[in-house]
Amino acid sequence: MRINVGCRLTTVKDQAKNQQIPIVVFYPANHPEQTEMFGPYSIDVAKNAPVASENCPLVVISHGNGGSPWVHRGLAAYLAQNDFIVGLPEHIGNSRSDNSLEGTIANLENRPRQLSLCIDALISDVELKPRIDLKRIGAIGHSIGAYTALAIVGGRPKAGPHETPDGATRNVAVHHDKRIQAVALLAPATPWFRAPGALAEVTAPIFMRTGAMDTITDGFHSDIVLNGVSDKSAIDHKTVDNAGHFSFQSPFPEQMTQPGFPPSQDPIGFDRPAYQKILHQEVLEFFQKMVPHR
Repeated sequence: MRINVGCRLTTVKDQAKNQQIPIVVFYPANHPEQTEMFGPYSIDVAKNAPVASENCPLVVISHGNGGSPWVHRGLAAYLAQNDFIVGLPEHIGNSRSDNSLEGTIANLENRPRQLSLCIDALISDVELKPRIDLKRIGAIGHSIGAYTALAIVGGRPKAGPHETPDGATRNVAVHHDKRIQAVALLAPATPWFRAPGALAEVTAPIFMRTGAMDTITDGFHSDIVLNGVSDKSAIDHKTVDNAGHFSFQSPFPEQMTQPGFPPSQDPIGFDRPAYQKILHQEVLEFFQKMVPHR
């Protein structure tokens, strides 16, 4: 029997910044789905329905620069149909609704903390907590969201002179969240990990996909990961033929798909909807293998 997709919206308090972080939650549900609108995005979900499954792995998804949780709604819904609970925080200060911290060390510090706060909120939620398998928690990141995922699993990033108030290169203050057992990196942005040893402490298995036609985060970025982690056998990496930087996001609604909106565009001949089906299955299989660290 097909599992339906539940969806609800919540928030978590970021005490460090005195801000509320919005979170979209997708999860397995038995209640009937209805077409719901979330801004311009239409999706069939059972809004605010009870969680239907037990022992669900938890995955959190970090969107890219100036992005939105909703651009990964297809992947999140697919995981929910397969008994995952998925949390998608909006990175305040680096999102479509508030991008005031783009290109700053503050943003590099905030993002990993916000992702950890998302986990905190979901595993302490009265309804969700009993349904989550706390030993199977993963993270997915697109573009700078991949930076966020790497930072949270042991990466030691450095901010460049253009990102600090005094123009000096500085270590970014981030904390390793040992609850996360595996990470998926999509079109990863990684220049903050160029220093020797910056990824040496990253031991979580890594799923990584790079777009062959990505002009924003090309193979230079994935090479930093491939050359930086200690156990290269823990990386599942492929370069996707003809894929661009945004090809890893869900297709946009028709009214948003236009040349003037780059996230909606792909290299000529690339079939984003068809590739999404492949990507969803590969990500699912990767996280289904997730096991606790010894």
